[in-house]
Amino acid sequence: MKKGACEAVIRHLCHQWHRESGLTDLRPENSASRPFLSWAWPNYSSYLDFRTTTSVSYDVEMWFADEFRQHWHR
Repeated sequence: MKKGACEAVIRHLCHQWHRESGLTDLRPENSASRPFLSWAWPNYSSYLDFRTTTSVSYDVEMWFADEFRQHWHR
């Protein structure tokens, strides 16, 4: 699958995971990108199979940070 198509789905899944997790505190010290990845790998691995110059987890963490305005965390 193309990276752009995966990005769109993963950004949507960030919000789905957030609703399902019940997590309300997404401050940097409570960053949830790792738990999100742990949830996404077994459930949506086909969207985590794309080519990238960095790594899939790095890209997903950046998209997650962007969705929840956590760039100052990185």
